Amino acid sequence: MTPAARSGSARKVAVVGVALSDCGRVDEATPYALHAQAARRALADSGLSRDVIDGIASAGLGTLAPVEVAEYLGLRPRWVDSTSVGGATWEVMAAHATDAIAAGRANAVLLVYGSTARADIKARRRTSNLSFGARGPLQFEVPYGHSLIAKYAMAARRHMHEYGTTLEQLASVAVQARANAATNPDAMFRDPITVDDVLGGPMIADPFTKLHCCIRSDGGAAVLLVAEEYVRDCASAPVWVLGAGEHVSHTTMSEWDDFTVSPAAVSGRLAFDRAGVTPGEIDVAEIYDAFTYMTLVTLEDLGFCEKGEGGPYVEKGRLLRDGGLPTNTDGGGLSAQHPGMRGLFLLVEAVRQLRGQAGDGQVRRPDGTLPELAVASGTGGWFCSSGTVVLGR
Repeated sequence: MTPAARSGSARKVAVVGVALSDCGRVDEATPYALHAQAARRALADSGLSRDVIDGIASAGLGTLAPVEVAEYLGLRPRWVDSTSVGGATWEVMAAHATDAIAAGRANAVLLVYGSTARADIKARRRTSNLSFGARGPLQFEVPYGHSLIAKYAMAARRHMHEYGTTLEQLASVAVQARANAATNPDAMFRDPITVDDVLGGPMIADPFTKLHCCIRSDGGAAVLLVAEEYVRDCASAPVWVLGAGEHVSHTTMSEWDDFTVSPAAVSGRLAFDRAGVTPGEIDVAEIYDAFTYMTLVTLEDLGFCEKGEGGPYVEKGRLLRDGGLPTNTDGGGLSAQHPGMRGLFLLVEAVRQLRGQAGDGQVRRPDGTLPELAVASGTGGWFCSSGTVVLGR
């Protein structure tokens, strides 16, 4: 599939390198080392020289994230992005990088991330936090003591109240993610689980039990985007960025107009419109899944089903690798890895699926061919931000 024309752009943009660092339980590495490992592997995957990289996007590490990471990697970029909007960061950065390359402000942009979130907890270098902060608008919510997970739990309860969504339907999201993880050798948890396992687990924030929630892991990822003229020198077939969108909606719960609608309702529409495709044409979906409800409501807001129909939609194996809409085919944040801001992992898995490089977890279309279109949609904060990217072969 050739890229859709972008208004005012002179160049098409492709993903030509993707990689993960070591993931899961990584006790001896620093976050910087995971950045470097993922970056080296993505560059090797592309077949290009590091000399072509003139842009870098990074967030979540250091005081001056892209500057410190670039220095550690030995890069001197002329274009940088440090946008930090939680889990949606990397889809938003991919959109920014695509625009920059298309406009000629950069030729090759490296998106890179690494975190030792799990190892830091185990080594007592950090502890869990109740609140993201107590200044600005957030100060008016902090005294009530609700954590990030509690905000997602409240939103899930509202969806259940409005549309009759059931705990069993939410649990099925976790069950299918684990089934997809079973074929991913890099997934942290691969043993099968049942709906009863999810429902019977320890309560974390009503209605979420432990298996409704993402795992905590270590790990990193990197993605290299380049202008079309570099594609001929690459080691792998390109995956084209067809369209992208971003949106932010709120930071305080009191300013969230509707707990049952995420910002993906806007970012998804923009991405699909700019790509010139519809949700019905998508072969693979990689969706941020810090909690089971996030997957369900994002599927609704991206247009894969009507609002309120997410519960019935996710039932009966639709999200499995051989289901109607293979979703989080690597096992997602619920089973594979979740080292913090996981959005970059969505892009890596989407590209691997389109290339046919997902091993035993490879998706096939009904006619046996490789998927042609994929969507990666990241969510940040407590449904505060969203970035959606449509990719195609």
